[in-house]
Amino acid sequence: MAGRDPGEMLEIYMKKMQAMMPKTIGLLVAGVVLVVLFLASLAYVPSGHVGVLVQFGEVTDRVLPEGTHFAWPWMTNVRMSVRTQELKERAKVPSKELLEVGLDASLLFHLSPERAQEVYRKLGRLYGPTVVVPTLRSAIRSTTAQYSANALYTTAREEVARKIEEQLKAELEPRGIVVEILKLREITLPQMLAKAIEAKQQAEQEALRMQFVLQREEQEAERKRIEAAGIRDFQRIVAQGISQQLLTWKSIEATEKLAASSNAKVVVIGSGRSGLPIILGG
Repeated sequence: MAGRDPGEMLEIYMKKMQAMMPKTIGLLVAGVVLVVLFLASLAYVPSGHVGVLVQFGEVTDRVLPEGTHFAWPWMTNVRMSVRTQELKERAKVPSKELLEVGLDASLLFHLSPERAQEVYRKLGRLYGPTVVVPTLRSAIRSTTAQYSANALYTTAREEVARKIEEQLKAELEPRGIVVEILKLREITLPQMLAKAIEAKQQAEQEALRMQFVLQREEQEAERKRIEAAGIRDFQRIVAQGISQQLLTWKSIEATEKLAASSNAKVVVIGSGRSGLPIILGG
């Protein structure tokens, strides 16, 4: 190529580049397409979710756990949460005597990961408002109607919560929704009924207090009777063992001890009623 004109060399170079241009563009396009296909084949599932794969509108049986997975580019990855969800419900429900009772309930539940594709196929992603909410309301109303308002307010709260939870499990878990726990946070009665129940409870508490006081007084009286009986028995036993000779002997002993003490005194011999000395002075 020595001795050629620079312009001619440039023209030859340009012709070569023009000849290679379609091939280069084709390689670039193929590379871009491969990159796009690779990225489209990545199915990402965030933490606390599962991925349900849908192919041409049909739900497949493949459920992806959290993480990054490969799937056909034409498949749609529908992400569904399997975390615990809380549903709060405030309702006016009837009691056994058809009184309107206010009830505040809280339900914890989550989607079963193994049955996510079934839930999506039959219920969709909004299965909470579609199924869980009406089922909870129905279970609450059917259960509270079995109890009186007084029982709901006082003794039967835990039993009512347990029955509602059992009914929810029986209806929701076969559909792939796991019931964790149901709590009754507050039960509100009509104002007049609530005051009547509170007054009754106060009267019962006062009666129990008085019963305790009476029992304590009876125990104290019994203790005093036992104490008096013990003192009486002691005095009777002591009286049986005391004689005039014993008293005279004890008096002589006391006189001897007093006479032997260093205290100043005047002793009159034989002047007492019993013939014992009389000690004067202190």
